[in-house]
Amino acid sequence: MSEVTPLLQITDMVKSFEIKSSKGFRTIRQELQAVAGVSLDVHGTETVGLVGESGSGKSTLGRCVLQLLKPTSGSVKFKGTELTTLDRKSLRELRRDMQIVFQDPFASLDPRLTVGQAIAEPLVVTGIKGKHDDRVAELLELVGLSPEHRKRFPHEFSGGQRQRIGVARALCLNPDLIILDEPVSALDVSIQAGVVNLLQDLQQEFGIGYIFIAHDLSVVRHISDRIAVMYLGKLMEVADRTALYETPAHPYTHALLSAVPQPDPKIERGRERVVLEGDLPSPASPPTGCRFHTRCPIAQEQCKVEEPQLVEIRTGHRVACHFPLLPGQDLLDMMRDKEPVSQT
Repeated sequence: MSEVTPLLQITDMVKSFEIKSSKGFRTIRQELQAVAGVSLDVHGTETVGLVGESGSGKSTLGRCVLQLLKPTSGSVKFKGTELTTLDRKSLRELRRDMQIVFQDPFASLDPRLTVGQAIAEPLVVTGIKGKHDDRVAELLELVGLSPEHRKRFPHEFSGGQRQRIGVARALCLNPDLIILDEPVSALDVSIQAGVVNLLQDLQQEFGIGYIFIAHDLSVVRHISDRIAVMYLGKLMEVADRTALYETPAHPYTHALLSAVPQPDPKIERGRERVVLEGDLPSPASPPTGCRFHTRCPIAQEQCKVEEPQLVEIRTGHRVACHFPLLPGQDLLDMMRDKEPVSQT
């Protein structure tokens, strides 16, 4: 029996930017590698959560998938078609099946267009004829707004309503894949749940695959089937939701999870967190070996010189670490028992 082709297949993606700085009369050019050899699949109607600190390359990866940014190297296949080599016309036709919802719902909507015009814009751009008003009314109802709202302008809506409008616009062409780039981070906590529940309902109704980019691990846990953890342009760990939250294997994942607040005040007060020292290194000058070793509390000499590969340690659970934690191991206990390696 042949394997089912993934909806999206990213292989060894690299995205570099050239940055310039001046030193006296000289111009110094450096290469900043925002995405460094990432391989990731999205199957059918699943949601893959992509988490990590700011500057880890999450949003750059999402834009490279849609070819809004051209990858420096690597492969991006959507429904079996290689996107990186398509001409503009072919890419535009295939983009009907791929959409994005941006982080800031106000900045992503043209203030000069009514909501109806903004939602119908993909139909106009792709040359689809017909009664756009009927489609706009249908989409507004789908996302929980009134069809009468189509005559209003973006500034007349709340943040949560504007994000629902962004979702309606993304649904306009019946896509198979939507990149959700921090879709709820700009919203109040009380509004976030409504938008996340809406996204789940729409996924079940229309069979859409999601890449959900976020830094809030509690939201990611609620919506994702699988989760990929990024650090400084590389994947540190990929696992299904249950495995990642209950048996994380990478020290960085442990640190991220320890920062997630607990709803029970008694548990939260008595909980000890893993505190990472130092700042995220510059992608223009990443550390040798494991990119996380400069902040890893249990790093050893091997971590400084040898880059770990993303390997499967259990079925469906991959980790890039020379010394992955086993189920039941506690990072805090290991930190107490071991002096970290010198980072000089």
